[in-house]
Amino acid sequence: MMPSTVEDGSGAGGVIRTQVPARLDRLPWSRWHWRIVIGLGTVWILDGLEVTVIGNIAGRLAEHGSGIDISATQVTTWAAALYVAGACCGALVCGRLADRYGRKRLFMVTLGVYLAATAVTALSWTAWFFFLCRFATGLGIGGEYAAINSAIDELIPARLRGRIDLIINGTFWIGAAVGSLASILLLNTALFATDLGWRLAFAIGVVLGLAILLVRRHVPESPRWLFTHGRAQEAEDLVAGIERAVTEETGRELPAPEGSVTIRPRAEIGFGTVARTVLRTYPRRTVLGLSLFVGQAFLYNAVTFGYAVILTTFFQVPNGSTGYYFVVIALGNFCGPVLLGRFFDTVGRRPMIAGTYVLSGLLLFGTAALFQAGALSAVSMTACWTAVLFFASAGASSAYLTVSEVFPLEIRALCIAFFYAVGTALGGITGPLLFNGLVGSGRPADTTLAFCIGATLMVAAGLVEAAIGVKAEARSLEELAAPLSAAAEA
Repeated sequence: MMPSTVEDGSGAGGVIRTQVPARLDRLPWSRWHWRIVIGLGTVWILDGLEVTVIGNIAGRLAEHGSGIDISATQVTTWAAALYVAGACCGALVCGRLADRYGRKRLFMVTLGVYLAATAVTALSWTAWFFFLCRFATGLGIGGEYAAINSAIDELIPARLRGRIDLIINGTFWIGAAVGSLASILLLNTALFATDLGWRLAFAIGVVLGLAILLVRRHVPESPRWLFTHGRAQEAEDLVAGIERAVTEETGRELPAPEGSVTIRPRAEIGFGTVARTVLRTYPRRTVLGLSLFVGQAFLYNAVTFGYAVILTTFFQVPNGSTGYYFVVIALGNFCGPVLLGRFFDTVGRRPMIAGTYVLSGLLLFGTAALFQAGALSAVSMTACWTAVLFFASAGASSAYLTVSEVFPLEIRALCIAFFYAVGTALGGITGPLLFNGLVGSGRPADTTLAFCIGATLMVAAGLVEAAIGVKAEARSLEELAAPLSAAAEA
């Protein structure tokens, strides 16, 4: 194999020719990859836990004796919106820093922010402090999205990138299921006082976060990030160590890597360069990313923050029992990426992404019609939503996959942050505000309208994917988008 070579000087300004990307992409799946998945991918469990716990404890927080003077609408609307707003801000700030200072530094910092904010949320005594804590928790989670998605894609072999990304993003729903089950237990006033159970719910996130932190300490920096920042020898040594570990584990010789990349490291990428790349070099990909993110953000943030309100408002489900229904929805959401994920690598990105978005939208239109006709119960409504979200979950996960693989390496984390922030601000903040406003009216027609808005956005995003989607399956990241520091071959 060809080691990384510096052809005219070193560091920024020197030309580096390397096979690091090809060497990473040809690796067989191994325990090393599992460590990456566990150390980085499990953060979505925390996000799912946070979102679901808030939705399920809203009614309890509004009760007399909860320790906070707050209404259920404030929890599901303002607390939800501030959490998402914090996530948008955290993504933008940490995305920029992750591209500049490295993935590893940032994914340790962002997890620390999340842990501290979640722990302090449990100590809230008034509404404004609770809202502030939710914003801070969002900062940590948003930063995680930017740093983690870029690191995962840069470490996972190209032929498996689609299914692994989808499954990892789908683990959000494991956290959602845990949050729902925990809420059932912790909201039982026979076991926990009204002002204690909801506080203990946040301790679950702290415990899981600490466990993830212990594993994450051993996750390396992205070799791709290292060589684009002039640290070619570090990248070479890191990949050589990974290859030795994988060879010892599998007992097989690794195939020869195919292809190399030649770059001239740049000291820093300015915002002007980022804007030109996103708007001029890849305008179609920019439209695609925004379409996918807005559709899934509106649907998911509205539903996950507001489904418990639907159950209690229209089907008279007790506050302490909404978690049972949400567990079913969560399992359906997780099964979608797990069962459909491999087809994104085999059938292809464009047909699978377009298909899952459009089909979930059409199923949601059908659900809206049944709801308006009064033909649904709490059980059948949950069954309909499970079917909708089985496909929507795979599609939503593919939004993160798309924007993390179709833009250049040097700005990958910032691009993820940009699309997450803009898409989530448009869909994830307005979604809960509009959705809960319509549901809170108590009129079935208003809730039907909310369903139809979400369905329309999903179908529209699917049609955009069908028209301009990128054929990214089994292609290296450098083939999909040449590094901004790429130099002409001699």
